Amino acid sequence: MHEVMSPLTGPHIDHDKHCKLEFGSYVQIHEEHDNSMTARTSGAIALRPTGNTQGAHYFLNINSGRWVSCNNWTALPMLNE
Repeated sequence: MHEVMSPLTGPHIDHDKHCKLEFGSYVQIHEEHDNSMTARTSGAIALRPTGNTQGAHYFLNINSGRWVSCNNWTALPMLNE
């Protein structure tokens, strides 16, 4: 038997945590790093919240063209490029 979830009994959505970004917003995602000279952030486009309790979002990484999940970012104005 499978469990049926009602929208009223599902996970609690915290607007301040899960709705921080608008679809298509430009951000710099903060990536794992060490003390080397490699980049610590990457340009990305906000797609949607992941729905987890930490408030992470899915982003389209501009450099790799891949979807990434991240909960540390800095929203910036959209670049002309």
